[in-house]
Amino acid sequence: MSNDTFICDNIGVNDQGHLTFAGRDTSELAAEFKTPVYLMDEGRIRHNCRVYTQAFKEHFGGESRPLYASKANSFKYIYKIMKEEGMGIDVVSSGEILCAYKAGYDLSKAYFHSNNKTDEDISFAMELGIGYFVVDGFEELYAIEKEAARREIKQNILLRITPGIDPHTYAQVNTGTVDSKFGTAIETGQADEIIQEALAQPHINLIGYHCHVGSQVFAEDVFERAAVVMIKYTAHIYRDYDYMAQQLNMGGGFGVRYVDTDPYLDVSKKIADLAEAINATCEREKIPVPTIIMEPGRSIVADAGMTLYTVGSVKRIPYYKNYVSVDGGMTDNPRYALYGSKYTCYTANKMNEERGMNCNVVGRCCESGDIIQRDVLLPKETERGDIIAVCTTGAYNYSMASHYNKIPNPPIVMITADGSAKEVVRRQTYEDLIALDVD
Repeated sequence: MSNDTFICDNIGVNDQGHLTFAGRDTSELAAEFKTPVYLMDEGRIRHNCRVYTQAFKEHFGGESRPLYASKANSFKYIYKIMKEEGMGIDVVSSGEILCAYKAGYDLSKAYFHSNNKTDEDISFAMELGIGYFVVDGFEELYAIEKEAARREIKQNILLRITPGIDPHTYAQVNTGTVDSKFGTAIETGQADEIIQEALAQPHINLIGYHCHVGSQVFAEDVFERAAVVMIKYTAHIYRDYDYMAQQLNMGGGFGVRYVDTDPYLDVSKKIADLAEAINATCEREKIPVPTIIMEPGRSIVADAGMTLYTVGSVKRIPYYKNYVSVDGGMTDNPRYALYGSKYTCYTANKMNEERGMNCNVVGRCCESGDIIQRDVLLPKETERGDIIAVCTTGAYNYSMASHYNKIPNPPIVMITADGSAKEVVRRQTYEDLIALDVD
């Protein structure tokens, strides 16, 4: 199998017929670190960051910048990379805030999302010096004003505005329509109201607007359409209320390739197209171009990840279905159960053997929905002890992992620039699982 058949160029096959990832033999990594194991390619993460930072410098300039969307994969080492690569970050919980803080990240460059921040979240974020709150509604606005007044500070915020854009992606990750749980809609007139309220608060500094249309977006003009709506709306607010937004955060959501039928998305080209749409609309509306922010998450870490499993059994039901069961499952990757998400899977130690067995790759949980992927072609000789590799698992696998059936989470093993591999998140133990139980 040649490298040009793979969905990402950090995957290959070596002379032993073993799958490689970031130049390392996955069978050797499975033997060294045991399975299940999340692999991460540090070089790929840094490459993806630089695609964004260079495109922003070229097409937007000034203070415009990309932020890493922490919810895609949050652990201390990732924030060290983001700091070194000059990336901002967004965070969605006190846990992500603490993780970034403990990693030494400067939280004045961080944006705090979430549609339901508690009073404790708001206080904790201010205590650690969060740069910006992305405010989702009136109650949160008033809660931030109250806490900022108590601290005698003026807190920077952006307002999350719903532009009414349908990105035609999974319904579960579509966030840009009027009836989304996120943000305040333009169409209903409520966006105008919350902007006026924000401007009236003495301890709040309204910096600008945020919008986000959804995830895994490939459609040609989704971001451009959202940008036109938001720039026109910015101009409307300037004309009617004499407020000019300094920042416009376009959110994240660029799609990545999970299977070979997914299109290739040229991020640099998409950012250039977005800049063209924003600049042209600002010129027509006769307003200055705001500082542009975006929040890539999946497109930074997804193809920098791979998960390795060991086969426990191969169940062949003549004339029906074959099942390859592995030592992980929906506990370490719930995305198929949630969204029916597609993945590319291989028998990593038998890459030169013909893939002639159609099967479902399934997990170890007592749950019929515990499926990694349906209708996968693997070698007929796949058997107990073989290594199954699932590609493009760097986003929303570790971050969405659970302890269903009291199964510990796998470790994260980072393959560094010099080709060495090290645990950056250790494997959970059974003792970890019961450590919080009270006798």
